Amino acid sequence: MIEQDLIFTTAASLCAVIAAVFDIRSRRVPNLLTGPCFLAALGLHLALGGWHGMLNALLASLACGVVFFLFYLAGGMGAGDVKLIAVAGGFAGLSAVPILLVFTALAGGAMALALAFFRGRMRETLFNVGTIARHHLAQGLQAHPEINVRNSSQLRLPYAIAIAAGCLLTEWARVGQGIGQ
Repeated sequence: MIEQDLIFTTAASLCAVIAAVFDIRSRRVPNLLTGPCFLAALGLHLALGGWHGMLNALLASLACGVVFFLFYLAGGMGAGDVKLIAVAGGFAGLSAVPILLVFTALAGGAMALALAFFRGRMRETLFNVGTIARHHLAQGLQAHPEINVRNSSQLRLPYAIAIAAGCLLTEWARVGQGIGQ
């Protein structure tokens, strides 16, 4: 079972790293990558785990996609990031979803803080976090009119990098599980 988990997380990592390259270069995660990768994730799980495996991949994809869709609605990320995490979850499988989401969030947070620090905008970024929190408490998931991913004057992180880091860390955690057994 550990070998299959490594196959799944390796496939997720490969897809996410390729997407990160696109995101760095063009600030987009292309549908021509996420679409076929989603089908490949379902096919891989079907081939290795039958219909149950494919259902597992579909549920993992849905779980990851829903979580990130909420951030998309709130103006915190682009649609390509939502599709990419859904694909990564589909490849990684349902048992990996919690750790994948946690590692991705930690990587994204660390990268965002590093970006703010190196651009000399840490104070502004921390102030914006408070502003966004107050906005969402009052307005729900509605995107802030100025502090959102579509505003090019705001610091924006190509989030596919964080998703790739989350996938690689999830794979590393799976390797650690295999060594211990």
